[in-house]
Amino acid sequence: MPEMTVTVRWPDGRVEEHYSPSLVMHDHLRPGMTYLIEDFARRAQAALDEAGERVRAKYGFSCTSAAESAHRIKELAAAYPSGATVDVLVMHPPLPSADSAWPAPNAGAPSFPKTQEPR
Repeated sequence: MPEMTVTVRWPDGRVEEHYSPSLVMHDHLRPGMTYLIEDFARRAQAALDEAGERVRAKYGFSCTSAAESAHRIKELAAAYPSGATVDVLVMHPPLPSADSAWPAPNAGAPSFPKTQEPR
């Protein structure tokens, strides 16, 4: 099961990475988008609940990391006033664009000329 992280900027400028055991976060959030804090918390909770259920269905036990991420997001969201915003900075790994396939293994890895060793 592919796992991922979502990097967000909270209203006070704090940047945090949140873990998901599933790429399902892409169904609920978009990188580069700004969400009202209540909407972000609701979307993240729904995505992490779904991710946790996928783990349970596949492995027969719940994912404590998904539950921990959901708890952390809920806790942080409660610390800010209603109407504050959260920026989704990065979702890794990203989904491929509609017109491209998933990258091949080692895609994007630096290539070096045969006569030169990496530093």
